[in-house]
Amino acid sequence: MSNVARPRSLFSVGSAVGGETTRRELYFFNLFRVLQACIYTGLAYSPLAVAWVDLRYPLFARVSSIVYLLFALIAFVQTDLWLRRLTPNVAIALVFDVLAAVFAIASMQEASGGIAILLMFNIGAAALLLPPRLAGALAVFGGIALTVQVLVLRLYDERYDGSLLEPVLFAMAYVASYGLFSVLRKQMRATEALAEQRGTDLANLSQVNEMIIRRMKTGVLVVDDANRIHQMNESAWMLIGSPKPDLRDLGTVAPELSRRLYHWRTTGRTDTKAVALAEDVPEVLPRFTRLSPNEATNVLIFLDDTSLVSRRAEELTLSSLGRLSASIAHEIRNPLAAISYSAQLLAESEELSQADQRMVEIINNHCGRANDVVENILQLSRRERSRPELVDINAWVVNFVDEYKASNDLGQDHLRPVTQPRLVDGLVDPQQLQQVVWNLVQNALRYGRLPAEPARVAVIARLLGEKGPPVVEVVDRGPGIPPKVAAQIFEPFFTTHEYGTGLGLYLARQLCEANQAALEYVPVAGGGSCFRITLVTQITPHAARG
Repeated sequence: MSNVARPRSLFSVGSAVGGETTRRELYFFNLFRVLQACIYTGLAYSPLAVAWVDLRYPLFARVSSIVYLLFALIAFVQTDLWLRRLTPNVAIALVFDVLAAVFAIASMQEASGGIAILLMFNIGAAALLLPPRLAGALAVFGGIALTVQVLVLRLYDERYDGSLLEPVLFAMAYVASYGLFSVLRKQMRATEALAEQRGTDLANLSQVNEMIIRRMKTGVLVVDDANRIHQMNESAWMLIGSPKPDLRDLGTVAPELSRRLYHWRTTGRTDTKAVALAEDVPEVLPRFTRLSPNEATNVLIFLDDTSLVSRRAEELTLSSLGRLSASIAHEIRNPLAAISYSAQLLAESEELSQADQRMVEIINNHCGRANDVVENILQLSRRERSRPELVDINAWVVNFVDEYKASNDLGQDHLRPVTQPRLVDGLVDPQQLQQVVWNLVQNALRYGRLPAEPARVAVIARLLGEKGPPVVEVVDRGPGIPPKVAAQIFEPFFTTHEYGTGLGLYLARQLCEANQAALEYVPVAGGGSCFRITLVTQITPHAARG
């Protein structure tokens, strides 16, 4: 519908969600590092104001804490750039975290336990962002670094009296923290993947729904309580007169529809009379409903095109009529066969007078005509599905004319094929094409002739234009068809001949449509008629990929 925000791509939602989650995790990781560096710096400089800790190496502690603070600030500022090379950046940052913690513990023995605990959060956060093996290796590195730091101080600093058990326990805690956060990482990634898939499915479903509504033949509008149009599909836009995009007031765009909406809001009743909401547009039947029972503001308006409703009713009527006619034709066929057979036996009698023989001839003629009607109706009701294949139209036309001449005595009439020097291929069911062209040629030979002259009919294979689709044309040089009659010749049961059934051309068009082809009547300049069958051209692999 109009004014609906679309996602950038059918499959862009999931990737956007995943990237934003990683960015948020990295952002808080870097923010925590800044807080951690501030704590180290505050402890390193605290003896200058308040003697919170006893610094073993004051200059080393203050320099290392300032360097770590600058690194933390740079990392925090560069968060978005780090996303481009996430794994190496996070790994290097965690190495800095471990070294900064080791230096701080070595300089501030009284705060060693708290600093080691803070480092546990760095290792856990890195386990959420790094591949499992790398994160585990860095967790082990952190435990080893603490243990080595204690060993070095015990060897080279006589004043150090720290226990080796504490760093070993912290090393075990780091590995356990890595394992816990790795499990949490798997669960989070699985949840994110599910959310991404649901988001993608929802975006796809939203676009499908929007496309369905946009292509609906029924007009759909959403109007609020201020009589302002929020959304509409293409059919509604056309049925209310194709207003400008900035016109959103329903009272201005479609006053009659606005009046009916007000009547429905106040009385709850809908006016069932059809109305044209603008000039040169079909009449519609408006229907109103609220978007939800709990929402009293927005109203959904459906505009049913009465011409479409009439067309559907006509199609249902024709379908029902076809089934009824087929049923009746089946019942007529048996007694008709009995009458025809009896008339043939009677014609063989030698005792019939000339008048009686004439009566038998009339019976046989009308039985044949009635049988043609029955055959057409049954053929219409049991039409088989088309089986299109690639056909050389030039060769097909030549073979058709030869077969028709072999099966029918043309007398003085002329039937000839017209082919092209270039290849003309088309996708069509050859049997159904044979049935259609056979019917058209029979009509042309029967009706497409001038008085006291033989019929001249051509079956032509050619391309429509230089690069157009392939066509098969049946052309005669008769009197042509008046425009008023030509507008109705494809309607069922329409005929201008006293012995016609009115089903031949209708059935021919139905067969063409089953092959995705089109059958139309084209007047011929200088007199005559042309029935053109426009076929589907072959789809090349390149076109299919495009």
